[in-house]
Amino acid sequence: MAELTLVGLRVVQEVAAQGSFTAAADSLGYTQSAVSRQVGAMEAAAGAQLFERLPRGVRPTEAGVTLLRHAAMLLRDVEAVTSELAGLRDRLEGRVAIGAFPSALAVLVPRALARLGRAHPAVAVTLREGTTPTHLRRVRAGRLQLAVIATGPDLPHSLEGLRSTVLLQGRLMVAVATTHRLAGRTVVDLGELEDEPWVVGDAGGGDPLLGAWPGASGTPRVAYAVREWPARLGLVAAGLGIAVVPSVAAASVPPGVTLLGVDEPTPPQRTVVAVTAPDPSPGAVALLRALRSEAGRIAAAHSRMT
Repeated sequence: MAELTLVGLRVVQEVAAQGSFTAAADSLGYTQSAVSRQVGAMEAAAGAQLFERLPRGVRPTEAGVTLLRHAAMLLRDVEAVTSELAGLRDRLEGRVAIGAFPSALAVLVPRALARLGRAHPAVAVTLREGTTPTHLRRVRAGRLQLAVIATGPDLPHSLEGLRSTVLLQGRLMVAVATTHRLAGRTVVDLGELEDEPWVVGDAGGGDPLLGAWPGASGTPRVAYAVREWPARLGLVAAGLGIAVVPSVAAASVPPGVTLLGVDEPTPPQRTVVAVTAPDPSPGAVALLRALRSEAGRIAAAHSRMT
């Protein structure tokens, strides 16, 4: 008799989240046939069809919704048990001080910290928000064990004497309100943004945050300059201006905001990099491992969107 399995439940959960067998296979690193077999086994164990096949993708049946509700609770319990047992074996402890630029704190860093907490619950983390130049100074001074920074052609930073790991290669996009005249588009020309009011970052102290679009001709019209990332996106959602958003923060965009690509011969790029001292502490190494894992998940999600 077929039985429910943890692997099968995870596959069913991912199919429901992605909306298709193909996308779930890409996300899990399985073949599509393997996903189909797991779903079939779970349907046999449940004695009911779990997904309704649609022209484009699938959606859970009533039985599927019921199974998914219980699967979420079961998998959370299993993860908690696994983490607790790992904590008994893993005596990695102490403190790790990390700094990150604001848009990396929107998605990447919080997810990595959650992963670190599950794997190494005895490690305490101190988190600092700030600009890339500030964090580089802090790492060199020993006040941070790890920093997540942004680099690019228009953001030259010396990493001499530091250990660096590339986490993500991304691009810049423009955030507009869903009511904006351009919101129905996916890509716009830079010239279409010339007369728009901009919401830019203001770090204070002379360190740069994201301003108007790099390389835009003329002097951009700045409507608001604010420090906090949610404030910038809130002003955009209210229709008070447009803003530059790195792709690393795309998943944090709130309702009421749409992201657009900008058609340029050489679009501005942003590379997200983790830097540490040449001999990082065990805690910093563990955090770097978590950052790399979550960066891989974000990159995979971006590839499915493009």
